[in-house]
Amino acid sequence: MQLSSKKILLVGGKGGVGKTTVSSALSMLAAKNGKKVLLVSTDPAHSLSDVFNMDIGDRLHHVSDNLTVMEIDPDKEVKEHVARVSSQMKRFTNPDLFPEIERQMRLTQQSPGAQEAAMLERICKIIDQAEKDYDLLVFDTAPTGHTLRLLSLPEAMAAWTQGMLRSQKRSEEFDSVLEHLSPKAGKDINNPMADPSDNASDGMSDKTKAITEQLLNRQRLFQRTRRLLQDPNYTGILFVLTPERLPINETQRALQSLTEEKLPVSGVVVNRILPESADGGFLAKRKEQERAYLETIEQTFAQWPNFRLYLQEEDIQGVDALSAFAQELEKSGFSA
Repeated sequence: MQLSSKKILLVGGKGGVGKTTVSSALSMLAAKNGKKVLLVSTDPAHSLSDVFNMDIGDRLHHVSDNLTVMEIDPDKEVKEHVARVSSQMKRFTNPDLFPEIERQMRLTQQSPGAQEAAMLERICKIIDQAEKDYDLLVFDTAPTGHTLRLLSLPEAMAAWTQGMLRSQKRSEEFDSVLEHLSPKAGKDINNPMADPSDNASDGMSDKTKAITEQLLNRQRLFQRTRRLLQDPNYTGILFVLTPERLPINETQRALQSLTEEKLPVSGVVVNRILPESADGGFLAKRKEQERAYLETIEQTFAQWPNFRLYLQEEDIQGVDALSAFAQELEKSGFSA
């Protein structure tokens, strides 16, 4: 796989199959070959700090030449997202309603989907910014189900925003009718029904203009992200699995869902294959079972490139170990 042919790589798979190690080594490989790379973890249970053996956190952290990494904090994202929405609402609301807005926002923070919505908005903004600052953006994603929800959200959120825009338009039309039926303070002698607080010349109030513009900007951001994620020349999705029954089944279901969503799968990475040099009766039995699973993987995922990585003697931790593992990626067929 030619890494330079993509601008975004998403690395997914079942929990525990080595997504973080593979995404980190891929990023190291691209950086080593001159690409300016940003590696971002969207997994709430972050492992980048562990695999790089350094404290990373929710900030840009330079770990080697051309490579910057970051771990998005979902809880922090929700709090900041809710604070932004609350602040925007207060701009257009009577101060008497502020306590109720704050109460509703606290409830929203605990609502289902709040974390995904906040994460999606952050991811969209990262993609937007990374296009200007980096050659390659790699996402180390959460386990399969969480990733699939995130990847399907841009379309749903764009549709939701469109619904909000329609509701806002109907509300403005209703307000306009009420304005012409209600007496106004500070009436103009020549136009007694005019509202002096509304200076809009096109019939749309300043409040409505601001709300509409915010919704439109959000919709454009989601729609653009969706287009980029569906573009096979721009985005590639790699699924990591191990030669075992459960990861095979989960990967099969995930790739079917991604195909239905018209999201571009670039290949599957079969990780932790027992090396031929592994010996002993116990390992011989495991290798026999593994061979059957490898055949199943070849048949099941024949329409996508398959990359094979062998189980290493030691845990892969630190920049040097990841650099060495990046060489294994090159041997398996990855190139910068």
